Amino acid sequence: MDREAGVLYIVSTPIGNLEDITLRALRVLKEVDLVACEDTRHSRKLLSHYGISKPLVSYYGPKEAQRVPYILERLMKGERVALITDAGTPLLSDPGWRLVKEAVGAGITVVPVPGPSSILTALVASGLPVRPVVFWGFPPRKEGELRAFLKEVEAFPGVHLFFESPRRILTTLGVMIQVWGDREAVVARELTKVHEEFIRGTLSTVREVLAAREEVKGEVVLLVMGGEDRKEPWEEKGRRLLEEGFSLRDVAKILKVLYGTSRREVYARLGDVPRGGET
Repeated sequence: MDREAGVLYIVSTPIGNLEDITLRALRVLKEVDLVACEDTRHSRKLLSHYGISKPLVSYYGPKEAQRVPYILERLMKGERVALITDAGTPLLSDPGWRLVKEAVGAGITVVPVPGPSSILTALVASGLPVRPVVFWGFPPRKEGELRAFLKEVEAFPGVHLFFESPRRILTTLGVMIQVWGDREAVVARELTKVHEEFIRGTLSTVREVLAAREEVKGEVVLLVMGGEDRKEPWEEKGRRLLEEGFSLRDVAKILKVLYGTSRREVYARLGDVPRGGET
C-alpha cells in the first residue's frame, strides 16, 4: 500500500461463517491505520479471531454525520481507513454512503474489497431468475406505506429482493399476498450459518411454513417474483407518469432505468397517450 496517499477501503466481511472472509480483506485489515465499523464490540471479535489488532471507530446510523469529518481528516493526513459493516458488504442497507460520497468529493481514493453479500448469496441459491432483479432494502414498516409501495412497483418484471426483520416477515408476506396475489417466493434465512434455510414456494405457502413456528429467528432475505405475466409491464407505469404531467422524453428516461425499455419503443407505444392537463 502507498503510505503517501490516504485510501478508503470498503471491505466486505462474513455474513455468518467466518471462513468466508477473503485473503485480500485480511491483508487490508492488517495494514490499515483505522477501522470504521458499526459495532466495535462485534468487529473486535472478528478481528481478534484472525489475530488483528487495530484502532476502531464506531460508524453507525445515528453517529454517521459526526463521524464523517473525523474519518475524512484522518484520510486527508494520508492514513488508510477500512470501512466494514457487522456482516456483508457495507452501504447495502448499512451506513457508509455519506462517507464514500464525501471521500470521492475530496479526491480520496476509494477501493472496494469485494466479498460476502447476503443479497447475491440468497439470489444464486433461490432457484429464481437471476436477472432482472431489483434490491429494495427493507420495505416500509407501516402497512399503509407498504401497500402503496407494493402497488407502485408491482409491474416490475424481474425478482424483487428485500431484507426483512424476523418480527415483521409474516405481516409483510400477508400484505404482499393481498396486493400482489400469490406469487412465487423464497425466504432465505440464516445464510452461511449452521441453520441456513431456504423456504421455497408461493407467498402463501412460505408464510404458512413460517406461521407454524413458535418464533421466526435469524436474518431474513425475501425474494418475490415480479409481474412477468404482464405483456408489457412498463406501459401502465408510463401511462400513469404521462397522466401526471411528465413529458414523453422524461418518461422514456425513467422507463429505461426501471425496465430497460428503449426510447423508440416508448415513443411507439405511448406517443398518443394524453399528457396531464390535455383534453
